[in-house]
Amino acid sequence: MENRLRVLRAERQWSQGELSLRLGVSRQAINAIETEKHDPSLDLAFRMANLFGMLIEEIFKFEDK
Repeated sequence: MENRLRVLRAERQWSQGELSLRLGVSRQAINAIETEKHDPSLDLAFRMANLFGMLIEEIFKFEDK
């Protein structure tokens, strides 16, 4: 699933570690989501959207395979 997480994080000048603390997940989880190796849980996607003040669809682009 494509995402804008790295761009949104960089705009706020947050490290992966800082974002992980704000979301309550590991830095490795943030890295895996940013590099599209792992999709976030629905709960985590909602928390990300809330943190950035956006809709989930504005952060993540679903790819129908």
